[in-house]
Amino acid sequence: MKTISTWIGAFFFIAGLLIAAGSAGDCDGKCMEQANDLATMIVLAATGIVFMLSGVFFVMVGAQK
Repeated sequence: MKTISTWIGAFFFIAGLLIAAGSAGDCDGKCMEQANDLATMIVLAATGIVFMLSGVFFVMVGAQK
């Protein structure tokens, strides 16, 4: 069971990192008309951070004896 918790935590952490990193949705200024607005970016970044924190929690639970 602890292995499952560790793997789920690792998946949540990686998914959260990808969500937070891609929260702006822009392409280096070349297509700003398709970029996310500020509210959407904040919601996506916050969701990514929550995923990362829950991933750390699951990894720590899986690492306990």
